[in-house]
Amino acid sequence: MSYAALKMIHVTSVVISYLLFSLRSIWKMRESSALQQRWVKITPHVVDTILLTSAIVLATRIHQDPIHDSWLSAKVIGLLVYIGLGMMALKFGKTRKARIYAWIAAQLTFLYIVLVAVTKNPAVVSFASP
Repeated sequence: MSYAALKMIHVTSVVISYLLFSLRSIWKMRESSALQQRWVKITPHVVDTILLTSAIVLATRIHQDPIHDSWLSAKVIGLLVYIGLGMMALKFGKTRKARIYAWIAAQLTFLYIVLVAVTKNPAVVSFASP
């Protein structure tokens, strides 16, 4: 499979994963019964498996790894933070307010991951003055 095709699969699965997380979060905040649908419970796992697999194959294909490439390390760490926040937003947040804060933090973390991916710079967000 070509690099371009792999990257398209990866980017498409990022978008779908993000949209599914956002939809499930909205349903969770509204306490919607839609969360109980079978496809809602299965589809995110399938999409995230494709996303992770394509990420690993892409990193291998371009000979980069999180140990030697700081931008990739930042993405992996950001992903772990994003997953933790997503779990708080969807499952473990004890109050609606806690789930909303976790969801907002997850959105910001997702934005950071995307910016790092685009710029290949882990310090893409800098609060230091020039």
